[in-house]
Amino acid sequence: MFIDPGRLEIRLRDEFGGTTGQSRVVVRQAVDLADSGQYEADVGATLTNDLVVDELSDAPDGTPPERWNWWIGSLETAYGGYGRFGIRQYRK
Repeated sequence: MFIDPGRLEIRLRDEFGGTTGQSRVVVRQAVDLADSGQYEADVGATLTNDLVVDELSDAPDGTPPERWNWWIGSLETAYGGYGRFGIRQYRK
């Protein structure tokens, strides 16, 4: 697996702040996205911790889930089929 969940969780909090619950839900969705193979098929790049952090860095200010949803929304617009990876709820 190219996503290291523990390291990604820490990096998300270091880079974007937020709560443990917020970073954990983003990690879960990133793992699901990586496991699906959809991103790699559409974009031709492997989903990694660095790539996730870089993409979320492009988003407007916000919590990790807000940034994640912004990125997923852009993938949905570009390729379709990404809505299922969006975040609707999480434990604080």
